[in-house]
Amino acid sequence: WETCWFKVELSIPPAWAGQEVHFVWESDGEGMVWRDAQPVQGLTKEGEKTSYILTSSLKETDPHSLTLYVELACNGLFGAGKGSMIAPPDPDRRFTLSKAELVVFNRDVYELLVDLEILLDMAQLLGEENQRSFQALYTANQMVNVCDVMDPSTFPAARDLAAAIFSQRNGESQHTIHAVGHCHIDSAWLWPYEETIRKCARSWVTMVRLMECNPELTFACSQLRLISVLWQAQQFEWVRSWYPGLYRQIQDFVAKGQFVPVGGTWVEMDGNLPSGESMVRQFLQGQRFFQEQFGRICSEFWLPDTFGYSAQLPQLMRGCGIRRFLTQKLSWNLVNTFPHHTFFWEGIDGSRVLTHFPPGDSYGMHGRVEEMLKTVKNNKDKGRVNHSALLFGFGDGGGGPTQKMLDRMKRMSDTDGLPRVQISTPDRLFSVLEKESSQLCTWVGELFLELHNGTYTTQAQIKKGNRECERILHDVEVLSTLAVARDGAFQYPASQLQRLWRLLLLNQFHDVLPGSCIQLVVEDALQYYAEIRRAGARLQEEAVQSLCRELLQPKAGSTESTLVLNTLPWERTEVISRTGPAGTETLALVTVPSMGYALVREPLLPPQPVAVRKQEDGSIAMENGVIAVCLDMMGHLTSLRLVDSERESVPDGCYANQFALFDDVPLYWDAWDVMDYHLETRKPVTTLLKPLEITLAGGLRGSASFSLQIGESSTLTQEIILDATCPYLRFLTQVEWKEAHKFLKVEFPVQVRSTNATYEIQFGHLQRPTHWNTSWDWARFEVWAHKWLDLSEHGFGVALLNDCKYGASAHGNVLSLSL
Repeated sequence: WETCWFKVELSIPPAWAGQEVHFVWESDGEGMVWRDAQPVQGLTKEGEKTSYILTSSLKETDPHSLTLYVELACNGLFGAGKGSMIAPPDPDRRFTLSKAELVVFNRDVYELLVDLEILLDMAQLLGEENQRSFQALYTANQMVNVCDVMDPSTFPAARDLAAAIFSQRNGESQHTIHAVGHCHIDSAWLWPYEETIRKCARSWVTMVRLMECNPELTFACSQLRLISVLWQAQQFEWVRSWYPGLYRQIQDFVAKGQFVPVGGTWVEMDGNLPSGESMVRQFLQGQRFFQEQFGRICSEFWLPDTFGYSAQLPQLMRGCGIRRFLTQKLSWNLVNTFPHHTFFWEGIDGSRVLTHFPPGDSYGMHGRVEEMLKTVKNNKDKGRVNHSALLFGFGDGGGGPTQKMLDRMKRMSDTDGLPRVQISTPDRLFSVLEKESSQLCTWVGELFLELHNGTYTTQAQIKKGNRECERILHDVEVLSTLAVARDGAFQYPASQLQRLWRLLLLNQFHDVLPGSCIQLVVEDALQYYAEIRRAGARLQEEAVQSLCRELLQPKAGSTESTLVLNTLPWERTEVISRTGPAGTETLALVTVPSMGYALVREPLLPPQPVAVRKQEDGSIAMENGVIAVCLDMMGHLTSLRLVDSERESVPDGCYANQFALFDDVPLYWDAWDVMDYHLETRKPVTTLLKPLEITLAGGLRGSASFSLQIGESSTLTQEIILDATCPYLRFLTQVEWKEAHKFLKVEFPVQVRSTNATYEIQFGHLQRPTHWNTSWDWARFEVWAHKWLDLSEHGFGVALLNDCKYGASAHGNVLSLSL
C-alpha cells in the first residue's frame, strides 16, 4: 500500500509534427498521471490503460517539453494478494515499473486491427449455417490481400472493405442492446477504504478523458454514469473532498448527461443484513446527496454485486421515489438458474418495481462480438421484450471502459447479423422496457442468491457492531426528539447524527458487513463502530440530561431512586441490574411505559419468584410461573414448558441448546461460502470443561453456567438466565474462537410441525420452507434472518431470538443459529 512518486520530464521531437503522441507507462501497480497539479489519467495495466494521450496531432504551438508526475501505488487492480486474487495481502510483494516511453501512436493500424478483430469474431461465432460469417471471413481475407503493411497508403482501401460489411443494416425486428459504460468500484474489499478514494479518482479521470474524445459516451456511476458509469454517493463525496478539480469536471459532464448518477443509496450496501431503518437511511443519504449535488434524485436502484436481495426492498424503493432496479448477481446461483432477465419484482406488501438483469450476466463486459451474441441468446424473456442492457468496463477494482471497447461497439451499432448496439443510458433502457412491459412475468418475494451463504456469519465482531450501532442510533434519535419536543432550547444533533449514520452506512458496503474483506478493512470497520458507540453514548447522555433534568436532581430527604427509560413503542416489564449505594449490583423488577420512563425507588415484587433447584442427577430446573425449564450437566435444554398449558417444547430424547461443529471447506470463496456438503460433517460438541452449576439461586433472577471445549483449542462459556415474569430463556454466550475452516452452530429441536418457518426481515417477516422438496428449497440450506426465527403450528410455536447474529436455518423441526 506504499506510494512512489515519479517526476517525468518529456521532450517531444519536432520531427513528430502531425503525429499522435502518447506517454506509455506499464507497471504492476496502479498509477495516476498528474499535470499542472491536477490528475489527468489513470494507469492500470490490468485495466488496459497504459498510456496518456499528450496530443492527437502534434502542432508547432503545442508544448514540446513538459513535466508530468506519476503517483504509483504498490497494489494492483485487485489489491496485493499472494498467489490468488482472494489471498491476504502480501507485505513483501514487490511492484515493478517495466516501461516508461514516449511513443508515436499509429491510429490507422489500430483501426485496422479493430476491424479485423470484429470480422474474425463474426466469422468464428455466427456459425457455419449463417452466411454472414462467411461474408466476414472473406472480407477479412480480402483486407489481408489488399493491405501492404509497409505501405500505409493501402490501409484506406482495406478499411473500406470492412466498412462495407459494417454498414449493411439489420432488419427492424433485431434485438437492441443498450450499452452503458460502467466502472464498479468496491468501496473496500481487497484494499482498504483509503485506497478506494484513489481508485475512484483514477477511474473517473479516465472517464472524463474518454468523454472528451467521445461525446456520445455515457457512464453510469452508482456510486455514478458514462453514458454510463455507476457511482455511490459516498464515492462522489470522497472525490469532492480529495479531488475538487476533478469533481468540478464531473459535475460538468453530469450536466451534459454523459455522467449519469444511478443507485440512489449512500453505498452499494449488502441487500440482506442492514435493518429496515438502515436501508431507508441508505436511500435518504444517497438521494439527498444526488439532489444537492446534481439537482436530481435517482430513478434506478443499481445494486449489481450484492449477495441477495431482501423481499422488503421493492417497498423501500417505491417509498424513495425509485421504480426501477438493476442487478446481475443472481446469475451466480450455484444450483438453480433464475428464470427471467426482465420482470416485475413484488415485495412483501405488494409493491412492484421493474427489474432488469443484463442477460450477459456481467457488469464488466468488453464490447466483444461474443458478449453481444451471448446477451441475445441468453435472454430468458425473448418475445416479451426486445431490449436489454450490456454494462461494459473493467470493474470491482475500478478501471472502467476503454477506447477500444467503444470502437468495437461503434462497428456493431447496426450491422446485419449482429444485435443493434447503441450507447445508451439506464433511463433510456428502462423507458423502452416500460413500454414493452405488458407481457412481463412477476417474481414475488426475496431474490435469494444460492451462493455466499457464509457471509451471514463471517466476521462476528462486524455483525455485532452493526446490530449494536443500529440500536444506539435509534435510541439517540428517539431521546433527542423527545428532548426537542419538551425543551425548545435543546439543539437536535442533526450534523453529528448524520456523520455517525454515514459511518454505519459505509460499513454496510457489500464486502464489509458480509465480512468478505481483508483484515485492514475489518480493523477500519471496527474503529468506526467504536466511534459510533463512543459518540452515540455522549449524545444519548446529553439528550437524557435535557429530557430528565429535574428527575436527575435528587431532592433533600428523598429515597435513592433509579431512572429507567424505554425507547421501544410498547410497555415493558423486565428485571434490570443497577448499582447500589455501596457499588454493588442489585436487581429490580420494573415496568416502564411505551417511549417513556419510570423512577424506581421500591422495586416491584414478582407475582412468582424464580425457583432454581438442583436435581440428584446434576440437572438444574428453573421456573418463574410462566415457563419451566430443565437443563442437564452439559447445558442442554432437555425441557421447556409453558406452565399454563403444560405443553412441552423439546421432543423426547432430544437436546436443545446443542452446539455442533461442522467442517467449512468451500470450493473457492473462503470467507463467502459455506457449501451444502458441510452438513454431512456435523459433530456435536461433547467435551465438558466445567459442568453446569447454579450461579444465581432465584428470586428475581435464576441462572446457571457451564463451559465446553470446541474443536482443538476453542472454549465456550454460557450462562443460562431466567428472569421473573419473563416468557423467554436467555443464553449469554462467550466463545474464544481459535479454529480454522470450522463452523459453529447451536441447534434447538422443537416439538412443532410446520412446512414453513418464519424469519424476521426489514420491517416485516418472510416464510421459508422447512423441507427440501425441490432444488429451490434445498439451495436455501443456510439463510439469513434478523432478530428472530419462529416455527409455529396452530396455537403454539417456539421462537429463537438473537442480538447479533444473522445466519440461520430451520430444517424439519430443528431451529439452528449460526455462531
